[in-house]
Amino acid sequence: MQASRILPDLQCSVLCEDVRQEVTGNFIALGIIGAIRVPKLPVVAAKLCVFTRWVAGVGEFHENIRLIGPDQETVVRKCETKFILQDPAHHATNIAVFAGTKFEMPGVYTVEVIVDEVMKLRYPLPIVIVEPPGAKKPPEEDPEGPKENI
Repeated sequence: MQASRILPDLQCSVLCEDVRQEVTGNFIALGIIGAIRVPKLPVVAAKLCVFTRWVAGVGEFHENIRLIGPDQETVVRKCETKFILQDPAHHATNIAVFAGTKFEMPGVYTVEVIVDEVMKLRYPLPIVIVEPPGAKKPPEEDPEGPKENI
């Protein structure tokens, strides 16, 4: 007896700057992202990609990749894709591309990977404001040093 439908397993999900496919069919993830560090906000990410690979399933499925804001409610971006797995030994590779994503505030955003309304994975994407290299820091006041009288 052959199964008519088996919900697939998520083999991997990688947030990166770009994905390329070689002549052999293999994929290359470029600029794997763990956090986005910027000198100021708002900032626009020219291109963000979420690479997903689904395995061990049978049937037609609906993938939903969502980028959720720091309030954990606002859907900043989403990408929906349909895919088919005809045999448990097959796999499906999807690439969600978010062009021109604007980040308005710092904080921990969340990437959610959902298949047929079942959350398979969620992971953090911190947006952090950092001082650019070589930027002058204001001098620290010496608590033991002389005070200026005004």
